[in-house]
Amino acid sequence: MKNKINNKGGMSILGVLLLGFILVLVISYFNISIKTVVESPTGQENINYVKGTTKSVWDKYLKDPASYLWNEIWVKIFWATFVQNMEYIRDNKTTDIEKLAPQVNTQQ
Repeated sequence: MKNKINNKGGMSILGVLLLGFILVLVISYFNISIKTVVESPTGQENINYVKGTTKSVWDKYLKDPASYLWNEIWVKIFWATFVQNMEYIRDNKTTDIEKLAPQVNTQQ
């Protein structure tokens, strides 16, 4: 029986960088200057539009949920527990993982 690996086909950071490099080479092949495009009035207008729209979407829809997730979930639950357990390790005390791990009695 063959071992089947469930590969969803995501792209790694290295793949994104390689794709970006290839894109720059293709643009260069067609003699298109990225600097000229970005510095043109139309390019600046487009960049400002995207920047303004992104900031508006962040402020209206994403800022409050992201702040809640960061402050109430990540910091209070995960980060505080992490710091506490690091202090236990520093002080040579039993960590939460060691406290909650099942114990096996080897003596009869």
